Amino acid sequence: MGSVYLAERIEGGSKPVALKVIRRDLSSDPDFRRRFRSEVARAKQVPAFCTAEVLDADPDHDPPYLVVEFVNGPSLNKVVQNQGPLSPANLHGLAIGVATALAAIHGAGVIHRDLKPANVLLALGSPKVIDFGIARATESGNTLTDTGSNQLVGTIAYMAPERLDPERRAPITQAADIFAWGAVVMFAGTGRTPFGGNGVEAAAKILTQPPDLSGLSGDLRALVERALAKDPARRPTARELLDQLVGPKQNTVDLVEAGSQRAVVTVPSASETTRFTVPPLAGQPSRKRRILVPILTVGVVMLTAAVVGLMTGKIRPLWAENPPASPTPSPSASQSPARPQVDESLNAESALFKNEDNWATLKAKCVLDGGLVVTKDTTGTYRCPSYTSQLKDFKLQVDVLLKSPSCAAIWFRNANYSSYLLRICADKYMIGTHDPEHLTNIKTLQLAEPVSPGATFQVTIEAHGETMTFRHNGQLLGSVIDDTYAKGNVVLGIATPGSGTPDEDYQVSFQDLKIWEFGSSQP
Repeated sequence: MGSVYLAERIEGGSKPVALKVIRRDLSSDPDFRRRFRSEVARAKQVPAFCTAEVLDADPDHDPPYLVVEFVNGPSLNKVVQNQGPLSPANLHGLAIGVATALAAIHGAGVIHRDLKPANVLLALGSPKVIDFGIARATESGNTLTDTGSNQLVGTIAYMAPERLDPERRAPITQAADIFAWGAVVMFAGTGRTPFGGNGVEAAAKILTQPPDLSGLSGDLRALVERALAKDPARRPTARELLDQLVGPKQNTVDLVEAGSQRAVVTVPSASETTRFTVPPLAGQPSRKRRILVPILTVGVVMLTAAVVGLMTGKIRPLWAENPPASPTPSPSASQSPARPQVDESLNAESALFKNEDNWATLKAKCVLDGGLVVTKDTTGTYRCPSYTSQLKDFKLQVDVLLKSPSCAAIWFRNANYSSYLLRICADKYMIGTHDPEHLTNIKTLQLAEPVSPGATFQVTIEAHGETMTFRHNGQLLGSVIDDTYAKGNVVLGIATPGSGTPDEDYQVSFQDLKIWEFGSSQP
């Protein structure tokens, strides 16, 4: 937009200021003037303790300018480039400082939309977040777009998925800044971004892959992981970030007065806290002046004995009465319940799929006759009526027969006509999301050899949490990680190529459908 100069303000005593001036070749552009006017307005709304205070501005001057407090500190980007990642203590302080700034920014009703290391200045006292050039005010939880339909303003490596996928048309909320906070903290602690690099490759990973958080550990890693959730609704707010960052820690060692009823050593475990009780020694009087050495000695001895006892099985932890649930292993092709909950040949007696004839209106129909046969003579998709239960983690197998150039379609985790959609064509599998208005492709899995005309093949889908795995005739094709949809039913149907002939006779058949629901029957 322009240049920033170090200047001197004479009025009220000489002091340094930052002077931002729009380039003359852009100052006549109405869009740039609008964005600059927006920056001035948003910067004035934000409390001065967390950003550079606005001292003067004239968006109508030729050229327009903005005068703000000079922040005498380097950017986080330069510090990491010149000195390397921050130490754990400094990283925690930075995380708190930036979260505090976001809480103030969001409290003023503003979404920053360009939080990145270059816009975090490490000033004396607390980090300051600057540059509100593309910030917008929140309106009813949403935000208006500030760029043209073919423009994307900001730094991709720190952009939330909802900003990178225009087909979803998801509103940009304050959660986008929380995503950027997670990426900034990751960069500060490791020197790299969670999705690697910038540009198209980073955008693709942000949309489809989990973040690489290696280098972070402990509570901060868990908080960054939550901030980088692909679903904005699953990210914490700025205030929730602060609560987690500055809240009390529970894993402590309790030193109690000698002669009290018990001395307690708290041992943190992966699931909960285990307490070992040490009875006071018989006949020992209470002496406060002798508290430290005896109790520490007993604590160390008992802690050592307890650890050895747990390892050898001679001491039973207190949770043995009610053992915590074991983590559910990620299912694989060889790990499925012994018997499927759904096992249908998809003949005329199917309990879960029904005949439907919409030929007169939609030129499509579903017929149960030796299998579920779906016919359509216009391009697009068509779903057959389905009455399967709501599924989250499951494995599905079905035999498919295609009439070229038709593609079979399987919608899963379908709720209110919004779901994942697997389109199965003769040469590839395409996985994406589908709602009444948009079909967005997440990943294409190419077949090594196209399916022979008239050949029946088996399709396998395994969904476990955010991970979806796809197999063709039992051979692994690939996986997709996405958390857009959590639960829903399974729907079968047809998808036709967009470039197909409008009146062509498209047809697919499904046979021998099996569905295992993980958790309802263990292998």
